[in-house]
Amino acid sequence: MVGRALDVPGLHNARDLGGLPLVAGGTTPSGIFIRAESPDLVTVEGWEHLRARGVRTVIDLRRPDERARDRTRRPDWATVVHVDLDDPGFADRHGAEGLDGAALHYLDRLRESPAAVAAALGAIGDAEPGAVLIHCVGGRDRTGLVAALLLVLAVAEPEAIVADYLETVGNAPRLAAAQGVPNWEPGVDRLLARLGTTTEASFRAFLAGLDVEPLLGAMSPDQATALRTWRGALG
Repeated sequence: MVGRALDVPGLHNARDLGGLPLVAGGTTPSGIFIRAESPDLVTVEGWEHLRARGVRTVIDLRRPDERARDRTRRPDWATVVHVDLDDPGFADRHGAEGLDGAALHYLDRLRESPAAVAAALGAIGDAEPGAVLIHCVGGRDRTGLVAALLLVLAVAEPEAIVADYLETVGNAPRLAAAQGVPNWEPGVDRLLARLGTTTEASFRAFLAGLDVEPLLGAMSPDQATALRTWRGALG
């Protein structure tokens, strides 16, 4: 799991989902899926770096109001697909403690708002040839959910999936500084502690209770095959 972080000007929480150990042996393929925060701060040089790494599609999981605050345009060579992963009704039902987007509610999201998650995965399966960059705002919650699902579909080692998720937590201080906002992790820790859990424990509980088959059943056979095989990169 060394060397997956991307040194891209303007990104502070970007890494390749390749290189993680699989249960059956080997590792997840590199150059297929990249997770990151919003690329709004990526420089021209940074976009060229991503292009050189094979990125051709960007899956944007943010809400329209979040996208409206963008200050820069994405390059013309990148196909940007918008899939709003938020369900206002879900936030109304689970947002009282301020953790509706966190791993504590990942299973609830899959049970109550499966269409949005299936749409995001379907867009990844339908992406044009090339690497796929997946992002939300901070690359933590919405991106973390989708990344975890992709790794589960690849049958990556559970401990490696947990480690990938927690890597984002470790990146929070420098990402928050780059985005000009306070580090959100201490606040998340306090909220979870009141509920008797932690970021790591809630994510592990999500993995333990996860069943990906209903999501795949909501997609076309071609989309499901593309996801299971990581767009043909896994045998």
